[in-house]
Amino acid sequence: MSTTRPYSPGDRGPESSGASGASEGGAPAGGASTGAAVPSVPSEGMQGAPGRQLRRLRLEGESGVVPLARDFARQALYAWGWLPAASADRRAAAEDVLLVVSELVTNACLHAEGPEELFLACDDKVIRVEVSDRGSGQPAPRTPHRAGRPGGHGMFIVQRLCLDWGVVRTPGRSGKTVWAELGAPA
Repeated sequence: MSTTRPYSPGDRGPESSGASGASEGGAPAGGASTGAAVPSVPSEGMQGAPGRQLRRLRLEGESGVVPLARDFARQALYAWGWLPAASADRRAAAEDVLLVVSELVTNACLHAEGPEELFLACDDKVIRVEVSDRGSGQPAPRTPHRAGRPGGHGMFIVQRLCLDWGVVRTPGRSGKTVWAELGAPA
């Protein structure tokens, strides 16, 4: 698993909206929600490549960001047809997405001065989760991983559940975007 590659393998390249999930100039792309005010109305109508659906949620300055981000992701999964799940495998795939969202947002809270934005993108094969923050640290699974000890499991969980994950830094801007990609349910 990569922690430095700016995008996952497969020649998809950077996202059309910028790998950091922000539009040019660093501002959120159109329709960014202010989080607590309207978590269920995410950037409606945002489209990337054909068949690609996008959602953004501004988290900076919000309280209760982990449940807010999870609820936002759950609503996106309903809108994109991942939920309600028709099978146990589809339900597990949706739960994995929610867990990865929780872990990345929690890590931003604990280790990176808080999250700024959650970005979700979905196509027929992959869902991409991005969490932007102001932190300078580099996330990594704790090694050696000790399953019996409390704490320190977040990036290990992300690594185990995801096809790939990494970190994008924008030159001239503080902070980073941690991204993870999970396979869409069959």
